[in-house]
Amino acid sequence: MSPTDLIDKPAPADTSLLTRRVTVAPGMCGAGSLFFGQLGDWTWEAVKAATGTNVYAARSADGHPTYLSFYYFRVRGSRHIQPYGIAFGDEFDVTSRVFDLGPQSVMTLHRLSRPGTPATGLDPRAFHEEQREDCLYVENYNRWISRSHPDSNEGLVEASPAGHRHEHLPPLPAEHSPRGICSRARKAGTFHPGGIPGRTASAPYTTTYTLDRVRDLNGAGLMYFASYFAIVDTALLRQWRALGRDPRGFSRRTVVDHRIGYFGNADADAELTLTVRLWHSDTVAGDEIADVAVTEAATGRLLAVCSIQQLLEDS
Repeated sequence: MSPTDLIDKPAPADTSLLTRRVTVAPGMCGAGSLFFGQLGDWTWEAVKAATGTNVYAARSADGHPTYLSFYYFRVRGSRHIQPYGIAFGDEFDVTSRVFDLGPQSVMTLHRLSRPGTPATGLDPRAFHEEQREDCLYVENYNRWISRSHPDSNEGLVEASPAGHRHEHLPPLPAEHSPRGICSRARKAGTFHPGGIPGRTASAPYTTTYTLDRVRDLNGAGLMYFASYFAIVDTALLRQWRALGRDPRGFSRRTVVDHRIGYFGNADADAELTLTVRLWHSDTVAGDEIADVAVTEAATGRLLAVCSIQQLLEDS
């Protein structure tokens, strides 16, 4: 069965909206990157169904492969439902909507809810202003890219697929566009350049990671977008241990907001530097935000920035 066969076909009145009933399988959940990888697969499926572009075999006008790369990935949850609390056999109704961001980009929103949850509309307001505690929300901003050099993951360039249709999709309101957020984060190397009101920062923690050609590359030989989640978690766990915390508690933390900006790619065996700073709430015990920057050690190139709001088990 192909991925798109798993989706209810879009209604003729709104080809941007898709729904499906999902049972969580072992390959869709657990520590690290599995669940985030599944969310990304749903984005590719939704874009394919909504635009008619075959995202799995897209090529630019000059015939070169072009990829629907992840540029900004955000997941918002709650104590009731969060990305690290998904288990085998869980059932969800997944609603997805694709928005027009021009020929080079696309925005997709997902909402995961338990079967029987009252249905509501899915638009940017639902994600940013009307978030429900019983739903998990996902925001994916993707850009079409291609290699500028066939044997390198550096210097990726924008390259829209030939014949890509996007004008029929609903436009994304300017106030909800992530472009400004990403631009500022890329320049500053963080989502929090001015600090975080009501929070106090700890001293930065730095560690390194060698990009593993066995686990961290996708089928196109690029650094897999979901690997960034696992790499960041590796740094957070090392810091957790350095702080003298019980490692078992790391698996029991609740992540209520997780976002990554993807600003570069790297080749296999590259050494990465990860710098983590924890921002502790001044009023709520156990509520902290991990601010992470990922750079290429040899060049200092910024590859990603990440912000994770996590609630500790004993908070």
